[in-house]
Amino acid sequence: MNYFNKLSGFTRSPSGFEWVLLKKIPHIFVISGVIPCAIMLKLYLTNDTLNADQLKIIYQCLGALFSIWFLVGAAAIGCIVVIIMKGPAYVADPYELPVENKKLEDFPNL
Repeated sequence: MNYFNKLSGFTRSPSGFEWVLLKKIPHIFVISGVIPCAIMLKLYLTNDTLNADQLKIIYQCLGALFSIWFLVGAAAIGCIVVIIMKGPAYVADPYELPVENKKLEDFPNL
């Protein structure tokens, strides 16, 4: 049994911006993560003890870092979905319909 029957005569859509963005995702991920990490590293290395304001900056950098990771991951998933949707079309195996009883159509349900 062949699970992936390609639809004959289907024309694939040309690739577009999704491949360009998907190839840039690792660079975006690293570059956008370096900035908050550099700020946190500077605070940790230049101070023996951290006061409340410095801890607040570290927590904000962590929040920004995780938000950036989430957005970059969501963009990557979106690119993968678009690539899959632009791929070849598949057709399912035929499903035989049950035999209809024409007498049931003559009388509506009351």
